[in-house]
Amino acid sequence: MTRWDDAMREAIATARTAGGDVPIGAVLLDASGAVVTAAANEREATHDPTAHAEVLVLRRRAAELGTWRLDGHTLVVTLEPCTMCAGAAVLARVDRVVFGAYDPKAGAVASLWDVVRDPRLNHRPAVVGGVLADECAALLKDYFGTRR
Repeated sequence: MTRWDDAMREAIATARTAGGDVPIGAVLLDASGAVVTAAANEREATHDPTAHAEVLVLRRRAAELGTWRLDGHTLVVTLEPCTMCAGAAVLARVDRVVFGAYDPKAGAVASLWDVVRDPRLNHRPAVVGGVLADECAALLKDYFGTRR
């Protein structure tokens, strides 16, 4: 068991609330490791292409704190973030991105690109990948298995 397993289990539980959307869940941890917000994808429900779980937790926490700077926070998400979400994590100044399943088709934190650790950027979050990867991947396999 890794130190991120409990948070990833919360992200998995959150992903299961996605309704008809792709079941991706994210939680944001504060500096003490407490979950301060959680979200599942809401693209279908809101008709918003940017309503990815990661963006939603970053927006909600920034609004709650009254600042866009989320240093001291850790973003935990069931699927490796895409370019939009990886960029949002950098711009929000999160300390760390923790993800479950790798995304070889669109992953922008390890698989296809490595946006968050690009040395040309002024902020580079730490990355931990593959946390409970099989459980996270199973969510997506089950979802797409019923649609293809």
